[in-house]
Amino acid sequence: MSVQIKNVEKSFGALKVVKGVSVDIADGEFFVMLGPSGCGKTTTLRMVAGLELPTAGEIRIGGRDVTYEEPRHRDIAMAFQDYGLYPHLSLRGNIEFPLKVRGVPEAERRTKVESVAQKMGISHLLDRKPGQISGGQRQRVALARALVRNPRVFLMDEPLSALDAKLRATMRTEIKKLVTELKITTIYVTHDQIEAMSMADRIAVMKDGDMVQIASPLEMYERPQTKFVAEFIGSPAMNLLPARARPDGRMACDLPVLAELLPDAELTANPVAPAKMAAYIGIRPEHLSLVEGGEGQADFEAVVDLVEPLGQTTNVYLNVGDIRMIAVVDRTRVQAGQRVGVKVRREALRLVAA
Repeated sequence: MSVQIKNVEKSFGALKVVKGVSVDIADGEFFVMLGPSGCGKTTTLRMVAGLELPTAGEIRIGGRDVTYEEPRHRDIAMAFQDYGLYPHLSLRGNIEFPLKVRGVPEAERRTKVESVAQKMGISHLLDRKPGQISGGQRQRVALARALVRNPRVFLMDEPLSALDAKLRATMRTEIKKLVTELKITTIYVTHDQIEAMSMADRIAVMKDGDMVQIASPLEMYERPQTKFVAEFIGSPAMNLLPARARPDGRMACDLPVLAELLPDAELTANPVAPAKMAAYIGIRPEHLSLVEGGEGQADFEAVVDLVEPLGQTTNVYLNVGDIRMIAVVDRTRVQAGQRVGVKVRREALRLVAA
């Protein structure tokens, strides 16, 4: 079921926490709202759920205006960081509870509970209670309880943040696979860029109550539109150098070679005018490579400040005068204090707005 959010605002007194957010979410899409704490993503999700009423704007689910409808009339399901399971009930009792309060017959409840439990891989645990299972299993129960009604829209607010890193990776895959199979429109809130990049069909990066960029994960990574997005998406973050427009329409920065290598297409796609407009020339760390020997092969030289081996890759921190950059390379023998050549992947250079 599609979801339309149109010019939605939310204020608490004089404080405006959501500032005219608009987005169309397609039927069956996995849409992620990503941003730091306090950016308005959870408040936006709660307005879709009906737990908060917008100060202005409109919310539609399946084309129907639900802006001021109660949550129970929206046919949505929610999963939170807090599992919210009833400790005195079995897992079966927890999962079937939403069906029971709606008067679904017992035989139908049993069939639906066993079906969703099978999909979540917890069918063998249904007679246990929440205190007798692990955190990851409790999260599966919470998801099963939300999905057992086969809702039109599934809303998730940081559902994996309480799990350890290994389990989070496993649950990311399971959630994405499950909602894709069920073809349920999903809106997922997180501050974790890895969750967003690995799960989303599209991402909305939020800052100070605004959606500053909406794009597919790959487009968001390769073509960030603002400095905030460039720094928030990617680990390590994109290398960014302040740039300024020249009278001839080209750019200038403190590392002139980057401005010279900047493709014409970037200038065409991102015209910087007037000249006072703030901009940055950016390059992802993996698009810098180290050159060992060979005259003229490097685009510039740098001094290695720190080498950070991570196993499969190595982070190499570089100083180019007062400019600090980072390159992500394969295993390397370079050491701190060593002078190295650096090669730039020219087509990966980006012009980014402030």
